[in-house]
Amino acid sequence: MRDKGLIFTGLVLFLVLITFPVWYDLAAGTTSKGPDPKLPTAEKDCVAPLEYMRTSHMDLLLSWRDQVVRQDRLTYKAFDGKTYDMRLTGTCLKCHTNKEEFCDRCHTYVGVAPYCWECHIDPALAQRSRG
Repeated sequence: MRDKGLIFTGLVLFLVLITFPVWYDLAAGTTSKGPDPKLPTAEKDCVAPLEYMRTSHMDLLLSWRDQVVRQDRLTYKAFDGKTYDMRLTGTCLKCHTNKEEFCDRCHTYVGVAPYCWECHIDPALAQRSRG
C-alpha cells in the first residue's frame, strides 16, 4: 500500500493525457467536427443508403471494378431494387459533380489518397481542358 500515491499520480496523469484533445479543443474554442461534404441536391436516392455509403463506398466501388473488368457485368441492382450502370464517372459523378467539394473534403480529412483518378478522369478537369 506504500505505492498508493504513485498509482494515484499515474492514473491522474493518464486521464489528463487521454483527455487532452478534448481540453485543448475547449480551450481553443474549436470542435473536432468532421468534414461537411456538399451533397447533391438534384437526386434524393443513391445506389445505397447514406450510412452504407459513408462507411463502405470504397468496398462498393472495388466490387464494381472487379465485376466490370473481370466478369463483364455492367449493371448493379441497388438495395431498393433499382438498377444502375456500374460507372464511377457516369453514375456516381453524375450527382456528385464537384470532386473538390465532395470527394476531396472527406479524403483529405481522413488522410487517404484514393487511386480512382489514376484511371478515371475528373469531369471538372476534363471540362476545363476542353474549353
